[in-house]
Amino acid sequence: METTRHHTATVYVVSDGAVALHEHPGLGIEIPPGGHVERDELPHECGLREVREETGLEPTLVDDTDAVPAPNGETLPTPRHTMLYDVNVHDDGFVSHQHVDHVFFAQADSREIDPADGEEPATAWTWYTAPELRDADLDRDTVEIGLEAIRAVEG
Repeated sequence: METTRHHTATVYVVSDGAVALHEHPGLGIEIPPGGHVERDELPHECGLREVREETGLEPTLVDDTDAVPAPNGETLPTPRHTMLYDVNVHDDGFVSHQHVDHVFFAQADSREIDPADGEEPATAWTWYTAPELRDADLDRDTVEIGLEAIRAVEG
């Protein structure tokens, strides 16, 4: 058997000192917006698309990647983190599916969630400030990266 890997993109969206998370119905954990990178889509484009679809927010990517002059190229935003997540783990410990997750940070001017049709409702979303993240019963990576995103956006 072999392990399949899909590229995904996640965006920690910060507005007014808080990060938006929702309970993922399939995973049963609270996570930021994100999803699978589609064919011919760049990871940062995927992340921004997923934010717009899942929240209705218009995010601005927080990117401090230094540009490199290239005659036939361009510098792409560098993810803040690239994470490898096991998605399907079998009883014998074999991992048959993983996500290579490109994690970005973004800022939104509003906390008004208005998801696209077919997405989780606005009531599924919670805005967490730094103290609320620290006190919440969330996965450790979500807390740590969420706190980092708030610091990056709030400066």
